[in-house]
Amino acid sequence: MQGIQHTTRPETVRTQEKLAIDYSTYDITVVGAGIIGLATALALARAHPSLRICVMEKESAVARHQSGHNSGVIHAGIYYQPGSLKAVLCVDGARRMVRYCEHHAIPHQRCGKVIVATGEHEVPALHELLRRGTANGVPGLRLISPRELHELEPHAVGIAALHSPATGIVDYAAVARSMMADLAALGVEIGFKHQVTDIQRQGTALRLFTRDAEIGTSHLINCAGLQADILADMAGADTDVRIVPFRGEYYFLKPERQSLVKALIYPVADPRLPFLGVHFTRTVHGEVEVGPNAVLALAREGYSHFTIRPRDVWNMVTYPGFPRLARRFWRTGLDEFSRSFSKDRFARSLQRLVPEVTPDDLMRGGAGVRAQAVARNGKLVDDFAIARSPRAIHVLNAPSPAATASLAIGEYIAKLTSEAFPESPSASRWRGLSARDWTSGHADHRN
Repeated sequence: MQGIQHTTRPETVRTQEKLAIDYSTYDITVVGAGIIGLATALALARAHPSLRICVMEKESAVARHQSGHNSGVIHAGIYYQPGSLKAVLCVDGARRMVRYCEHHAIPHQRCGKVIVATGEHEVPALHELLRRGTANGVPGLRLISPRELHELEPHAVGIAALHSPATGIVDYAAVARSMMADLAALGVEIGFKHQVTDIQRQGTALRLFTRDAEIGTSHLINCAGLQADILADMAGADTDVRIVPFRGEYYFLKPERQSLVKALIYPVADPRLPFLGVHFTRTVHGEVEVGPNAVLALAREGYSHFTIRPRDVWNMVTYPGFPRLARRFWRTGLDEFSRSFSKDRFARSLQRLVPEVTPDDLMRGGAGVRAQAVARNGKLVDDFAIARSPRAIHVLNAPSPAATASLAIGEYIAKLTSEAFPESPSASRWRGLSARDWTSGHADHRN
């Protein structure tokens, strides 16, 4: 298999020229070298050091899509329904992420965050966020007055706010590169530029086809993000969801206006949608990023208005859930679309939080595409969604806060996978655990 790479710090690469076509080549193959796939492979390699594990990625490097195109927030776990996978894994994942960054000297900060209510109609939602965050175990969460808001963010304006001192920032692409080096040190093989084009059953194993190779594996972990539902279909999974891509577009504040924001400033999000609204984020690199909006993309990897892939569009519009989704949110979609083309409209949405921002303060940033799962009834899937098919596990919905929760998600998936290896002594540390156990300290939290 041309392209299998072992990477050691600081990213020197040795290439294995060919991988033998052998249906028992790997015990576990993880498809997708985003942060979820890497964290899953890391948890598996630590739990099962005797197994042969491979990570396959269609791009030429790690974190080329969602993991490398986000605002870099280490979420504290405020928004999510108590008891949900998002709530449980985000809170634990944030702790793990901070420890991982400390251990590997990856720049990060616990800078804190304010969620600002700008009108009386938003105050009940602020109280609901306080209730959820408290139930989820978010540390230090409290409602603050306009005076206290001014002390934290002198240029923000609101009638009340929720302060989360535990929220932080990091560069998740840097985290992903560190995970890749950890995997190489553990003997995990990483194959770049290998897109899976077909999956077939072969006795008790699976056979993965790429353009250049055939790979045999006993078990498959599908962490393909924007392509996850396609791979699940190839593997014969009955998922009944479809990935709909939403592009999030960002601006930056010009350097001379970065003093308007000290840390993170968020609006009170629309509770009907799994998006957090246009917000201000000071990054670990010292910039202030603003955004994103949420625009329907016409390609799964559609990072611009001009990227259109007819097959992706057809796959989306022919899914029964899409017209139902469109009927519910067409007005919201039009508003987001118009803001995408107008810096003035984008600035007006920011002025609700920081009135001093003007269109001239903004300069174009990048864009990311969110892999949002939509159910057949047209509802946006809110929680993390993980499905199974014979000898495979599929991560079908892992949007924000998945990067924050990645190390906890990896351990959770490794626990599910470990059930296939009951003879392994290391499997016993996960056997019988549920997602709720992640908050009780029973799981091994070493990074």
